[in-house]
Amino acid sequence: MWTSTFSLEPGVAILLIAHGSRLATANRDLTLLAEQLRQRFDGNIVETAYLELTEPTIPQAAAACVASGASRVLMLPYFLSAGTHVTEDLKRFQAEFTAQWPSVKFDRCPPLGLHPLMLEIVCDRLHEVA
Repeated sequence: MWTSTFSLEPGVAILLIAHGSRLATANRDLTLLAEQLRQRFDGNIVETAYLELTEPTIPQAAAACVASGASRVLMLPYFLSAGTHVTEDLKRFQAEFTAQWPSVKFDRCPPLGLHPLMLEIVCDRLHEVA
């Protein structure tokens, strides 16, 4: 299994962003991933946000990052591809947050997309039912 070996500097927050669902079970994945990231990056801020249908919203979670003392926020879209939400909506939020909190740097991470490990994930899922 692949594991990352890098660390984040103090003051860096991770803002995990998903689409959001009316089904709590669908939203729970993001919450569980956030818990794992908190363990991996002990001491860094990790917040979850949803584009629509549930809370916290992206602006609410960004405000929580800033209120917790973040000097930099890594906006990580928990999306498979760079569709409109990733390319337009998150870019708009980034601009709004930068204007609202000019002393905090907001960076957008790429979506999950065709990361080299995606093939392994897909094969693992296929193996589960094959």
